[in-house]
Amino acid sequence: MSPLDRIANVSILKQHEVDKLYKVENKPAFSSSEQLCFLVRPRIKNMRYIANLVNADKMAGRTRKYKVIFSPQKFYACEMVLEEEGIYGDVSCDEWAFSLLPLDVDLLSMELPEFFRDYFLEGDQCWINTVAQALHLLSTLYGPFPNCYGIGRCAKMSHELWRKLEEEEDGETKGRRPEIGHVFLLDRDVDFVTALCSQVVYEGLVDDTFRVKCGSVDFGPEVTSSDKSLKVLLNAEDKVFNEIRNEHFSNVFGFLSQKARNLQAQYDRRRGMDIKQMKNFVSQELKGLKQEHRLLSLHIGACESIMKKKTKQDFQELIKTEHALLEGFSIRESTNYIEEHIDRQVSPIESLRLMCLLSITENGLIPKDYRSLKTQYLQSYGPEHLLTFSNLRRAGLLTEQAPGDTLTAVESKVSKLVTDKAAGKITDAFSSLAKRSNFRAISKKLNLIPRVDGEYDLKVPRDMAYVFSGAYVPLSCRIIEQVLERQSWQGLDEVVRLLNCSELAFTDVTKEDKASSESLRLILVVFLGGCTFSEISALRFLGREKGYRFIFLTTAVTNSARLMEAMS
Repeated sequence: MSPLDRIANVSILKQHEVDKLYKVENKPAFSSSEQLCFLVRPRIKNMRYIANLVNADKMAGRTRKYKVIFSPQKFYACEMVLEEEGIYGDVSCDEWAFSLLPLDVDLLSMELPEFFRDYFLEGDQCWINTVAQALHLLSTLYGPFPNCYGIGRCAKMSHELWRKLEEEEDGETKGRRPEIGHVFLLDRDVDFVTALCSQVVYEGLVDDTFRVKCGSVDFGPEVTSSDKSLKVLLNAEDKVFNEIRNEHFSNVFGFLSQKARNLQAQYDRRRGMDIKQMKNFVSQELKGLKQEHRLLSLHIGACESIMKKKTKQDFQELIKTEHALLEGFSIRESTNYIEEHIDRQVSPIESLRLMCLLSITENGLIPKDYRSLKTQYLQSYGPEHLLTFSNLRRAGLLTEQAPGDTLTAVESKVSKLVTDKAAGKITDAFSSLAKRSNFRAISKKLNLIPRVDGEYDLKVPRDMAYVFSGAYVPLSCRIIEQVLERQSWQGLDEVVRLLNCSELAFTDVTKEDKASSESLRLILVVFLGGCTFSEISALRFLGREKGYRFIFLTTAVTNSARLMEAMS
């Protein structure tokens, strides 16, 4: 519904003689129309719902025309289900390759939140084609991409498939001037840590607190200070938002109150005006000022609401624990904090996020902690979460260190080979070794924890770490920065190895004489599995520092809560 609303809202659809809009779900649609059109994501569940509707009509002896439109593409499995349900002959199928939705001047989203779970948990590769098609579309619009870099299995597959598409339609982009100099593809599982941290830049906080959905947010009565909720588009056209979106939250209040004073001063100018000046003021400036006033009061309301919620959660303590985990200090205290968090039942999603952060930064939990935290979690939030733990383990987000990792591994394993039970354990040990996170080593290598003398000044950020209060430079952004500096992966072999991506980092550079210096400053960053507003802010900052202009393409905008929900 939301992506459709961005390009064709209800009134536009009504103009084109759409009678009513229903959500596709498991209940009958009471419509008197002669034709039903289903616009769906290609999901088996949706097919069953459609089949129920069509079969209900058959039972009632109604004849209508049905059309199913799959977006962004049609899957064979879906047609199979329609056939199984006996309605394949009654419906006509079509596909609408709508894969890119511009949410802002520099942000394109595929609006496929399911991508993360499907690929990184289920290992389902069906969306890779969609990514390749989207890249292909961009290269037909903006000319060939002279420099491509990528890291991660999904990035590699998407890149190869996209290359094949280019070869098949050879000649379309040949001879065109490239407008985008660099493309960088990055898998979400290369850097889970950044996505699991609490966000503290304004846009990220708004997302964490109110959930930005498809570029807009619903501000409730506590923000609008009226009895109604209000849907607000958050993008560069909102002049107030555009100036604070990338700021650390601690600066936002100061900025807004300054803005309010300026606004008041502009209103006050009208006191000494004569008739002619007044007429000009009313016709030219007043509307703009009123609009700005409205936005200003909204964002001040949002800030107050965020402050209230965060004070209630004791946000300071939480951030302190996160920073301790990132830096590898006082792990015992952090573990105790997480236990208390679970026992007080603060929130199932938050507790899960903290456990994952502990696991990834520590390279897996020691068995004693893993068992104790898991037991407490299940008792606090319910046994159905056994499945959640299994999912998190499969995705490498919450793992247990294999007992053999501490002794001289070979000795202990050989001595235990005698029993079957141990043999099972060893295979487990090897599979958990496959997904080591090595966060500490990577952090040292790439200098992710800035050493700061004195206070870190958040008003005048000196590096990308400001998006996490100066405590941590997002790993994903640091990788992008390093590769762009070197224009290849050279000298980063050790980092790539630690990321378990030895075979999965690639560079694809074509000798392109036509690339202008302007196009080489333009970089398309593709996040497969979602990216956070904090990463976007960090890269915008890097762009300002180095004179790059970043454009982001993501499968969906995500945050820690969405990641955890996808695994639940």
